[in-house]
Amino acid sequence: MIINGGLFLGIDLGTSGVRLVILNEEESLLYSAKGTYELGLEEHKDWKNCLENLIVNIPVEYKKKLIACSVDGTSGTLVATDKKGNCLGKAIPYYDSCNKLKEEASRIINNENNSLNDYSSLSRALHLTKQYGDNILLRHQADWTTGWLLNNWDYGEEGNNIRLGWDLENKSWANGIKTMKWFNALPKIISSGNQIGIIASSIAGKLNLPKNLKIIAGTTDSNAAVLAASPSLDEGISVLGSTIVVKRFVSKPIKGLGITNHLVGGQWLCGGASNAGGAVLSKFFSPKDLIELSRQINPELNSGLKFLPLATKGERFPIYDPELQPILHPRPISDSLYLHGILEGLAQIEAKGWSRLSKLIGNKPKKIITIGGGASNPQWRRIRERIIGIPIKTSSKQPAEGVARLAMRSIKNSTEKCI
Repeated sequence: MIINGGLFLGIDLGTSGVRLVILNEEESLLYSAKGTYELGLEEHKDWKNCLENLIVNIPVEYKKKLIACSVDGTSGTLVATDKKGNCLGKAIPYYDSCNKLKEEASRIINNENNSLNDYSSLSRALHLTKQYGDNILLRHQADWTTGWLLNNWDYGEEGNNIRLGWDLENKSWANGIKTMKWFNALPKIISSGNQIGIIASSIAGKLNLPKNLKIIAGTTDSNAAVLAASPSLDEGISVLGSTIVVKRFVSKPIKGLGITNHLVGGQWLCGGASNAGGAVLSKFFSPKDLIELSRQINPELNSGLKFLPLATKGERFPIYDPELQPILHPRPISDSLYLHGILEGLAQIEAKGWSRLSKLIGNKPKKIITIGGGASNPQWRRIRERIIGIPIKTSSKQPAEGVARLAMRSIKNSTEKCI
């Protein structure tokens, strides 16, 4: 397939809304738009309505040149549908761990899959099957949206289904999952970066999209953010969102408690996620306060405070301790000093994360690329650089750019194979 002049659509379904971008084959950003959910992440209609509104408003000169599209979504947000993809109720968001079913979920997997921890989708799946029965489909946010574009909800992308029990290395579902009555509710798995199909003619007509638009299997939102930042093999990625996530491309999967491995566009991406991050900052400071108080911090000095700034009890990485308690007191009179101490505590957690990951990989990154909401705070960046001891740069690239690149590279690879 010749792609000269062709364009690529990336769709990012986030916690609060949808963003889409269009890239050309040189990976230059030509168009970007975003919309906010009217009701919230739990409402699947918001995903579709928000996306429809954005696509309808894409300039025709870009829309007619689109060749391929790929979707990312929040990792773990799960919805139940009938066999035709019609949602049966609200989705369960990734941050609702359905704790009442945690023990039942643990018995099913029997510790065979390290990715199926307290934050997995398995408890959410159990909740939905108890509510709607076994004769349903279970789909994560990105997979449901991809299915809507195809008018076919049979498939799911592998990275989005790790939390539901998909084993990337063995290319199969966890043994305990296979025995469940609702096993047929799970998707047929497609690898990230592979073509799933062509856009449904009804959707293409409704949105005025090319009838031959190829739909490429995407990935999770955090993996898409990494693809957008485009790190080299000797660079690491820190995602500073509601939690701190450290990731790095590797030649083969890495084993370790709290470590996850994804296969994104044919490359292994390993990492770990702390329970600490921006969520703890929002408990004490408004966005405006964070900006003003940060300006009062001298990042070259130590605060003298020793905090462990977890948002709640329990940690998963760089150490795994469900009983670990936050340390956020004593609180000094100065709000800026308090913020200084919390930012240092978060940087120390990130430093330990990089230390652990580097030991497992065998070397540390030469540079860390930072993405996410916290990446824009210059004082925090300098505190992190001082404590971690590795140069840090910030990327403003959006996850939607990552899946647009994934779609483009998929088409380029298929074209090269045909030549």
